[in-house]
Amino acid sequence: MKKLIASIVAMCLLLLPLVVSAEHFKSIGTTDVYFSPKGGTTGAVVSEINAAKKVILLQAYSFTSLPIAKALVNAWKRGVKIEAILDQSQRIEKYSEADFLVNSGIPTYIDAAHAIAHNKIIIIDQSTLITGSFNFTYAAEENNAENLLILKGNKALVARYILNLEQHKGHSEVYKGK
Repeated sequence: MKKLIASIVAMCLLLLPLVVSAEHFKSIGTTDVYFSPKGGTTGAVVSEINAAKKVILLQAYSFTSLPIAKALVNAWKRGVKIEAILDQSQRIEKYSEADFLVNSGIPTYIDAAHAIAHNKIIIIDQSTLITGSFNFTYAAEENNAENLLILKGNKALVARYILNLEQHKGHSEVYKGK
């Protein structure tokens, strides 16, 4: 028993640097939560994009949702600055909206520095953070069990996500389309 406890303590000590490096943010602002399938998640994302005034930053693992892509292009046409960072799979994904974004003039990047760039993030006007397991896909809305959080009013948290997004953009390549 003592050896088991000693082993557990040793493992905890090895993991301690990981725990200590975690960042903590005070829970402030509002949080809306959505679940799929058929929980109005895509509609909520589109609504937030439609309300954008200045900037939208997007990171997506899988991006095949035409309603979300159309909302982004409409925001772009309204003068909202947009940048998208997509996983490398989106170069060849049959229904990827990557080419739709590029052909509309939206700067789009491919993050191929990781086995999978699995982020699902939209940051709007440096004040709204959309994240969760929800992929920006038809299947995520209609078939999959996924979740989405829309967090507003926590500028420190949003700033941290922007920093992480910029780090990924730094090692991503410009996508010019097929």
